[in-house]
Amino acid sequence: MPTHGSLTKAGKVRSQTPKIQPQMRKSPVPRRRNRRNYEKRVLMEREKGQMSRGRGRRRRR
Repeated sequence: MPTHGSLTKAGKVRSQTPKIQPQMRKSPVPRRRNRRNYEKRVLMEREKGQMSRGRGRRRRR
């Protein structure tokens, strides 16, 4: 199979990119997370999953 460009240049950009330290991520406090989930599920009556109401939603047969 032909390649796109020579393999001697593979990884050139990644090796030139300066290394940065990852930022520390904190998950939200459980009380706040539970409150936000309650608001979504009960108050806003959202359905679970990534597909929101209406947009691109299909019925299974």
